Amino acid sequence: MQLRFTKMHGLGNDFVVIDTLSQDCSLSAEQIRRIADRKRGVGCDQLLLIEPPNQPDVDFFYRIYNADGSEVEQCGNGARCLGKYVSDKKITGKQSIRVNTINSAMRIDILGGNLVRVDMGLPNFEPDSVPFQAEQRSDVYNIEHEGGSVEASVLSMGNPHAVLQVDDVEAAPVAKLGPAIQHSARFGNGVNVGFMQVNSSNAIKLRVFERGAGETEACGSGACAAVVAGRVLGALDQDVEVELLGGKLRVHWAGEGEPVLMTGEAIKVFDGKMKL
Repeated sequence: MQLRFTKMHGLGNDFVVIDTLSQDCSLSAEQIRRIADRKRGVGCDQLLLIEPPNQPDVDFFYRIYNADGSEVEQCGNGARCLGKYVSDKKITGKQSIRVNTINSAMRIDILGGNLVRVDMGLPNFEPDSVPFQAEQRSDVYNIEHEGGSVEASVLSMGNPHAVLQVDDVEAAPVAKLGPAIQHSARFGNGVNVGFMQVNSSNAIKLRVFERGAGETEACGSGACAAVVAGRVLGALDQDVEVELLGGKLRVHWAGEGEPVLMTGEAIKVFDGKMKL
């Protein structure tokens, strides 16, 4: 089987994008792991499959697979790359499209150049929706792990996030604490762990340890979750610049009951063909 693909990235969070609208594609978890392998494959944090719409009010359906072959619910950087891809390839002439994943729907606006804005929808704070084991909703939870315990905000942006505030994000034990929190039995489907340093009411630094991928250079949904968590705790304004390892995103959240808007670049790296 030979597949056409495009390598893309959003602030260094990189993707293999495969269009199934014009070619047949059915991948096993093992094949996805091989494609994602940075030494023996194309190499990526996630693989995106663009499929025909499965509802009348959306333009595309897309699936997101981590480098370990697991399917996940949401990816903000991937959504921006999807919007840029279908625009560049002239699959659609629209500057505003609606897409859905296995559990959420989004609006994507192609702004020109490499900038894309994504309406990430409403954040969800209910523990059962994350899913996260807790007796009731709280702004901050004490989460025990094998090496101790931490305080973190927990919410869903269509996928699960735990956000920790740290004094110095560069010194944060991301590689050790990230997987320790991910392995907590309180998270029913794992969790993306964000380490947030608040520099001012409209600027933060962030590192994210993602499910199935480890630490990535950027995480769009993680940036949104961090801003939401900071807003709920009274530390941030509604417009925030999020500095990640791979670059900067702009996140806007007016408050509870309002959607989260994320703006940033989506970059094409190259087109290619692979034989599986």
